[in-house]
Amino acid sequence: MAANTYAKRDGNHIRGKVFVVRDNIDTDQIIPAEYLTLVPSDPEEYRKLGSFALIGLPEELYPTRYVQDGQYSTEYPIIIAGDNFGCGSSREHAPVALGASGGCAVVAQSYARIFFRNCSATGELYPWESQQRLVEEFTTGDEGDIDFEKRTITNVTTGRKYKLNELGDVQPVIDAGGIFEYARQTGMISKK
Repeated sequence: MAANTYAKRDGNHIRGKVFVVRDNIDTDQIIPAEYLTLVPSDPEEYRKLGSFALIGLPEELYPTRYVQDGQYSTEYPIIIAGDNFGCGSSREHAPVALGASGGCAVVAQSYARIFFRNCSATGELYPWESQQRLVEEFTTGDEGDIDFEKRTITNVTTGRKYKLNELGDVQPVIDAGGIFEYARQTGMISKK
């Protein structure tokens, strides 16, 4: 899989528009099963996966699409979510689709454990946990700024700043581009 997150991080910051979702966003909403035939290791299919990111969200609740029809990438590098983001199946395609679309980070109140692990394994997204509920503090389209050093996210639109939990051991893995690239870089496996 082609990890792209590390290329989008500017030093200690990820800055851009936010896309706000509610609680219990499952992997079927992130990337419906019908798109799981796309192979992320194929660059063209990886790109197509990005065009379908969050396409399973109900339009009546999310009239703004994460990726506009006919586009391959999103204008929202940061997703703000409530509880239990990424619940459902164990499909690695979920963080891959979000990363392929241009997503860099999710800031959620909590995650499904397998989704959090898949973010690290694939190197596609930084899965930040917020110390408070942020879905009422941001609106889709607000400008957000994640500061890795200070472990904060700022709603640049309102000027309010919020604390994030530490990424811990997953950060260097995601920085490297995923578990296999991290293992190569650290000498755990050969660099073939």
